[in-house]
Amino acid sequence: MSSVGTTVDNVDNAGGAGTGDGGAADFDQVVEILHARALALPEVYSEPAWVGVRWRVRGRTFAHVLDIIGSHPPSYSKAANTAGPAIVLMFRSAGDELEALRHAGTPFFPTPWRADEIGLLITTDTDWSEVTELVTESYRVLAPPTLGARV
Repeated sequence: MSSVGTTVDNVDNAGGAGTGDGGAADFDQVVEILHARALALPEVYSEPAWVGVRWRVRGRTFAHVLDIIGSHPPSYSKAANTAGPAIVLMFRSAGDELEALRHAGTPFFPTPWRADEIGLLITTDTDWSEVTELVTESYRVLAPPTLGARV
């Protein structure tokens, strides 16, 4: 987890669109929100990633959250076009949705290292209902078909 504590104002744990109680959420709070949503999916577990936290199903990472501070990590800073501080969520997509997200612009961004991966800048305007849908779809893309059919 972040040792610096990047903050994102107005993160609403209930899933609102950045309309919380006016308090600030730090990286750990964002992880908690994502953790609750991801662990609701079958056979999911979380673990520390080389930076940040990732959620996996049968060894495949379908969501990864990290903070960018002082242009570090540089590959994510460059892909997200920010030196930070910022929090980004990486997830997988496919088909028409993938193409739409790759060209949607901010807060979404494509990554150069995986053709099916999209990044999302977590901001005060983040729509947590949309994040839940994106993480669930990412799970479906990477989970075995029998598990993906259960959600």
